[in-house]
Amino acid sequence: MLVARYRHRLPADYPMDRIRARVAERAPAWNAIPGLVFKAVTIEKRARGAAANAYSSLYLWRDAGAAAEFLIGPGFRAVIESFGRPQVETWLPFDVSLGAAATIVALSEETRQIGPDEDLGQLRKTEQVRGRDIAGHSGVLATLVGLEPATWRLTRFTLQADRAAAQSGTEVVHLAAPGLAALRGL
Repeated sequence: MLVARYRHRLPADYPMDRIRARVAERAPAWNAIPGLVFKAVTIEKRARGAAANAYSSLYLWRDAGAAAEFLIGPGFRAVIESFGRPQVETWLPFDVSLGAAATIVALSEETRQIGPDEDLGQLRKTEQVRGRDIAGHSGVLATLVGLEPATWRLTRFTLQADRAAAQSGTEVVHLAAPGLAALRGL
């Protein structure tokens, strides 16, 4: 699997309803993307406490090949034509834990540096236990931890139905999850 995200920072006066309309128009196509486990489309608003207005997409891919095919295809070309070519962040999944929530409204994110002497095997086991614990809370659809080995950071993303979490500034406006049921079946 592979975790990927890109973010487009938008002007302070950008009409965020344009993003919502774009998402609503394009959402059905995301359910037909081969190799996609899920895509969470988010918006961040300064008015809700975010550092800036932004539009981003968080992906969980079945494999890196599927992610590469998407990046060279027409769906991503439309993103580039509208917003420019973004920096695509990628992580190797350290843990993917699924919860029982059926809908989500917020995405939370935690990042931390891995110490030079930390045992990576033990760290992964610890993160897997933590992931199962988080996913066991009501209102959690999934939590995943990605390892970014270029700078040795861990980032945990949690998709949740808790409206209080949406107040943090990162609102999920759409979740496409064509591969989630198959992942649950593993």
